[in-house]
Amino acid sequence: MSSAGAQAEQLAAQFLQQHGLKLLQSNYRCRFGEIDLICQHHDTLVFVEVRLRSHAGFGGAAASIDARKKAKLVRSAQHYLAALAHIPPCRFDAILMQSTDIHGIEWVKNAFAV
Repeated sequence: MSSAGAQAEQLAAQFLQQHGLKLLQSNYRCRFGEIDLICQHHDTLVFVEVRLRSHAGFGGAAASIDARKKAKLVRSAQHYLAALAHIPPCRFDAILMQSTDIHGIEWVKNAFAV
């Protein structure tokens, strides 16, 4: 991962913590893919995809979460959940950034449904 990507994920984690989420894990990796951040928000488990795009070409950060990426996120989340004794309510959020500036973060809750 690039240093800008790592910085974006750190800023995203900081931003989410400031908004009441508890960071459980960063960069969860399994054979299906990677989940950037896994957080808890009240009783809900939140799988977060962080996207940094410095320009809006090809649709920008939001458009970069395509069907293939969503499928990888879902399979990775299912892998994570398989290890839990109790499966809580879950959602997929996206943190969209055009720069590594915490003030420019767009937080999309329930970015996509499964």
